[in-house]
Amino acid sequence: MRTYLIGIALLLASTATLGSTIYKYTDANGVVTYTDQRVPGARVFVFNDNMVEDNDRQVYVTTRKHAGGDTLIVKNDLYAPVEIELEITRAEHVLGAPAKPIRWVLPPRQEIRLLTLAPDGTGTPRYEHRLRYALGDPRSRHLAERYPLPWRGGPFRMTQGPGGRYSHTGPKGRYAVDIAMPVGTPIVAARGGVVIRTENSQSGRGTNPAGNFVRIMHDDGTMGVYLHLKQGSVQVREGQRVRAGDLLAKSGNTGNSTGPHLHFVVQKNVGLNTVSIPFEFAQPVNSLPNFAVGGDR
Repeated sequence: MRTYLIGIALLLASTATLGSTIYKYTDANGVVTYTDQRVPGARVFVFNDNMVEDNDRQVYVTTRKHAGGDTLIVKNDLYAPVEIELEITRAEHVLGAPAKPIRWVLPPRQEIRLLTLAPDGTGTPRYEHRLRYALGDPRSRHLAERYPLPWRGGPFRMTQGPGGRYSHTGPKGRYAVDIAMPVGTPIVAARGGVVIRTENSQSGRGTNPAGNFVRIMHDDGTMGVYLHLKQGSVQVREGQRVRAGDLLAKSGNTGNSTGPHLHFVVQKNVGLNTVSIPFEFAQPVNSLPNFAVGGDR
């Protein structure tokens, strides 16, 4: 199957302004076309705000049963601090159940014995628990910085900016940017930090809208996220510290992507929710690379 991508970025930009619907169809020759005109056999092309990777249950609750009752332990297997909230519901015949959810900030790769529920001796103990968590320490103070361009080569063009009506509408991606670039463009760290999540095996649309990605926790608690990367191109590992300008991966066209591009967003934990925050590049997107950090070498 062949896909004609020329003009898609212009179509997205113009229809974002007008609030039109984009349709997608495949003709008899196997050519995929995107258009704002409804044609027979076309279907609506749907964007969403799900450009956030799955954390694969790396923050979870284990229960240690003993003579005094059940001790609930929360474990964090990630290389980043997480804010957790544990709520006990439907508690019967137990002592120690908190009336309100318990919140805590759990450091990277650690666990905590959060509470013990003891039988009250009047019947069979029963309870349910629910765990919520978000990456990052909410007490961290965001430092305003201007980001070097996170790629080598170019110049390239922004095809969707903050507030784009298709995939940059929700809190997770409101301030994200999409930069059209050829598959295989070197992607570099816009800011130093610790790599906390990666995906490297997804081909095509796959099962994750983010496609292949790298997530980096900066020292001020914010996170830089690089999405839609080329399969097998990720060069860093979880737990690795990187500096601005270090090679992360190559750009691709994986996940919920309309064409080859880099989706870049800066996020932080606000009230147990991962939200995007405004940021600025140190130079115009359509200018030559910053050779001091992200240039060819």
